Amino acid sequence: MSLILAIESSCDEMSIAILKDKRELLCNVVASQIDTHRLFGGVVPEIASRMHVECVSTVLKTALQQANINMADIDAIAVTKGPGLVGSLHVGMQAAKTLALAYHKPLIGVHHIAGHIYANELVEDIKYPCLCLVVSGGHSELVYMKSEFSFEVIGQTLDDAIGEAYDKVGRVLHLPYPGGPVIDKMAAEGKHAYHLPLPLNDDSYNFSFSGLKSAVINLCHNASQRGEDIVPSDLACSFQEVALEVLVSKTIKAAKDYNVNEIIVAGGVSANKGLRQKLSQESPIKVLFPPMSYCTDNAAMIASAGRIMYEHQRFSPLDLSVKPSYDLEEESVDE
Repeated sequence: MSLILAIESSCDEMSIAILKDKRELLCNVVASQIDTHRLFGGVVPEIASRMHVECVSTVLKTALQQANINMADIDAIAVTKGPGLVGSLHVGMQAAKTLALAYHKPLIGVHHIAGHIYANELVEDIKYPCLCLVVSGGHSELVYMKSEFSFEVIGQTLDDAIGEAYDKVGRVLHLPYPGGPVIDKMAAEGKHAYHLPLPLNDDSYNFSFSGLKSAVINLCHNASQRGEDIVPSDLACSFQEVALEVLVSKTIKAAKDYNVNEIIVAGGVSANKGLRQKLSQESPIKVLFPPMSYCTDNAAMIASAGRIMYEHQRFSPLDLSVKPSYDLEEESVDE
């Protein structure tokens, strides 16, 4: 049996979870700052880290109370070491190192994207080899996984991440932050009425969403110059259909080329209903999505990845530093 306490603070959520064995989640407390950052139209790093400092002790106390355990029962402390906002990462890291030192527990530094990927294993076992589509505000990657904790990035965005593109289009349409969930809902109510270019429509596994975002901006600007009205739901539908067409087609192509057993989806944009429907319908290979509650940043996913690292005895030294930017492939287990 293992009890992993995990801390996630890479952006604007402070979260602490406690996982028993593989799937018994005793708690997953998330303190979100979204209402604060919405006032600024996006995450303000300095505010995010300051709010983490203010709430980390309360979140820890709440987590231990909900799980009905104390720190002596914990086997290891897992924490997000990166990538993410440097100030936010430091708050979680210092809390984790303090707990590990005070209670003589091993420390496990977890890659944020590895956490998103292994959120899927809170539901069912991943069948290797598999292909993971990572889609979030900061990431758009295709990751081939030959075996457990083996990561090979075979494709990635050359500019904007898909979630970032959604939020920028949301600002053009004067939607509240974050724009992604609102666009997804509007797309279901609209029709594909505007011509937009398929971004980086080639044989590679890479993505590019900057041109698509610019096409939306130019379309709105030109319509304004001509005194024409844009139908927001139709533009949302047009944007989403084009963006998802590239995501889904390249994911399926890569899955076939690498002959994988299943496709898994990870990251905040995995909550997108349009993506879930399109990929599930068009993929000839089984697709695994995380539950909606584990799509956005949370500590349960860090606990899930941390549990595997605990089993492999992949512990970190107490002088572990945060890494605001580093490759997922660095986390692969040596074979």
